[in-house]
Amino acid sequence: MKSKILLVDDDVELVELLAELLTLEGFQIDVANNGLQAIEKLDFGYDLILLDIMMPELNGIDTLRVIRANYDTPVIMLTARGDDIDRILGLELGADDYIPKPFNDRELIARIKAILRRTKVQLDHKSSGSSSMLKNELEFCGLVLYPSCAQAYYEGVNLNLTGTEFSLLLKLVLNPGVILSREALSLEILGKSLTPFERSIDMHMSNLRKKLPVRENDRLWFKTLRGRGYLLVKEPE
Repeated sequence: MKSKILLVDDDVELVELLAELLTLEGFQIDVANNGLQAIEKLDFGYDLILLDIMMPELNGIDTLRVIRANYDTPVIMLTARGDDIDRILGLELGADDYIPKPFNDRELIARIKAILRRTKVQLDHKSSGSSSMLKNELEFCGLVLYPSCAQAYYEGVNLNLTGTEFSLLLKLVLNPGVILSREALSLEILGKSLTPFERSIDMHMSNLRKKLPVRENDRLWFKTLRGRGYLLVKEPE
């Protein structure tokens, strides 16, 4: 089945070019020319949303707020070069990635495929029943992760993580006590090399930290090691 992508941008010419490019790559494309149109289409169920920031009527940031309040669909923000404030705000609000305009076609496609690979929910996980989910669960200090459906729980409560946040948490849980570099996380989770002053991983980790519950004895879930990376704190032996 083709992955469905919603392309949201008021630049009609760019939209036409992107729609043609992505269609040739085998994706099913739908288009919205502003944020309001995008919101009206969200119930159609997309696998990924490409969302421009600078749009009339309802800009990309406000559109993202509406999306994240109701859906966990992966979102890639399309930004103008130098729009650091909007880019950081988008990541803080739960965007999975961003790519500045003008962008390389192959890079965009690679980013899209990387996100779809790590966030695609198995279409039949609901019909397969909870027993099959339980066979694939991972536990760590009260956290329960279900890789088959990219969901994480703590004491029965869904943490409502984005696909990127879940992938980061899963990587940490699989490597307790191991320092994971920002470079390695960016390459594996975001599908891109880390560039100077790049803070995407840091913003996603910050969002993840905010969603994790208070740990027993107020211990940290993970540590940020300046210049080295992140480390999931193991239970004392």
